[in-house]
Amino acid sequence: MLAIDAQGLGKDYVRHRRDPGLWGAVKGIFFSRAENVPAVQELSFKIKLGEQLGLSGENGAGKSTTVKMLCGILVPSRGQVQVLGYSPFQQRRQLAARIGVVFGQKPQLLWDIPVRETFTLLREMYGVPKAVFDKTYPKIVDLLDLAPLLSSPVRQLSLGQRMRCDLGAAVLHAPDLAFLDEPTIGLDVVAKAQARELIKWLAREFGSTLILTTHDLTDITETCRRVILLDKGGLLFDGSLKAFEGRFARERRVIAELISPLGPQAAARLKKRLQPLRLRFAEWGGQRIALASGDTRALNKAAAALLATGRVRELDFERTEIEEVVRRIYSRRNQPHAH
Repeated sequence: MLAIDAQGLGKDYVRHRRDPGLWGAVKGIFFSRAENVPAVQELSFKIKLGEQLGLSGENGAGKSTTVKMLCGILVPSRGQVQVLGYSPFQQRRQLAARIGVVFGQKPQLLWDIPVRETFTLLREMYGVPKAVFDKTYPKIVDLLDLAPLLSSPVRQLSLGQRMRCDLGAAVLHAPDLAFLDEPTIGLDVVAKAQARELIKWLAREFGSTLILTTHDLTDITETCRRVILLDKGGLLFDGSLKAFEGRFARERRVIAELISPLGPQAAARLKKRLQPLRLRFAEWGGQRIALASGDTRALNKAAAALLATGRVRELDFERTEIEEVVRRIYSRRNQPHAH
């Protein structure tokens, strides 16, 4: 059985336009031009039970709209979708009992009661079996470091503290499918690591299917094996992280930390020697030089040229970070004449 089966999924919003100026505002009271704005266009994908998938893309790419359609919050304008065997918008009540949801800065926690009481209430609402609760509750409290927060009303918590509690609340019942939309927003480095550990534990312990929507691609690389990349509501890439790297991240870097910055003449000589190698200058200046290329031999020659300056304190080879790869993909697509 599939966790999600989406075919030709699309969602349009209606936007009303009016003419500028005072007269345009007055006329807009009586007449306005309506136009359909596509937020999601012809999305088709299948997700297996127990799979962990990262959903990423720029602002406005359609990530949150897609998740809301999969949860049943929004009705698709076209296409078909089945989630855990249910039609999300027609069988929303049945589906809700089997999923967990985190929506960024829109917590499901009750504002005026202590966190512990919200967890107790959710336990009753979902009818969480004691055997499951005895596993999830202490693990959530431990991994997310919630013990100092349990007695505090939610309104007294910071954004980061609320996000940790909200993540815990969303997975308290060990859902078959969890939609985590920006679950690490507002968290510091330590809290992000804790949240990722909880996500991995949930998948490992209960076989939960996870859909992780985020701008922080480290969340995806550390918790997911598959990534879907959206662009202007359409599907730009769907495949494994390994396939993504093979297609977009063949580039590698050689990074040199210098003892001291190169003078003008030494820099000119080095650039002249590197010019035939057709490298991308990722960084240049000060005490750090980073050169990138998909040609390993060119990088080896570049490393030799850097060492020949006599100024290199440390030299490393590394892959281009996935965040940089995605940034360049979108940068190229947003250029007026990009193909």
